[in-house]
Amino acid sequence: MYLIVGLGNPGRNYVDTRHNVGFMTIDRIANKHNIEVIKSKHNALIGEGSINGERVILMKPMTFMNESGRAIIDCVRFLKIPIDNIIVICDDIDIPFGTVRVKKKGSAGTHNGLKSIINHTKDQNFPRIKISVGKKPAYMDLANFVLSRFSNDEKKVLDLQIDDAVEATELIIKSGVDEAMNKLNGVNHLA
Repeated sequence: MYLIVGLGNPGRNYVDTRHNVGFMTIDRIANKHNIEVIKSKHNALIGEGSINGERVILMKPMTFMNESGRAIIDCVRFLKIPIDNIIVICDDIDIPFGTVRVKKKGSAGTHNGLKSIINHTKDQNFPRIKISVGKKPAYMDLANFVLSRFSNDEKKVLDLQIDDAVEATELIIKSGVDEAMNKLNGVNHLA
């Protein structure tokens, strides 16, 4: 069983913001695999189904980004999911826009949602799929940037990045993290 978590913030004010690309990706995965993410449990919206013959739980934490770990640890403990079967999908401001980066494990960097997960699980050995949301302009503070919406031109590229994140998720489940890294880490939709 895999727990696939898209990070974001709940509520109408945060729909389609840069910080919510994890939620957007969960919605795309759910749509593609006919999984309804509507059940309220573990401080999250969840849906159960299968991808490539594996049982999966799709999760959108309702705790707000900086407390995402609370929802995840509750579900992980309840279902006894191994840490390396948690796939986290989140935004990233440090990689070039147009790219997705798959990682086996690692630190949280500057991402508060990842920090919360690592803090609550006491482990950083879970795969993650980072979707670039662009570089923060010098005149803008980080919070305002990640809570801003994409331009129409950016949305076209983001759509391709979300497709890549869906494919990465499917590859991790089917063939492992290395396969997903090898196939998608070099792709840049702006190159």
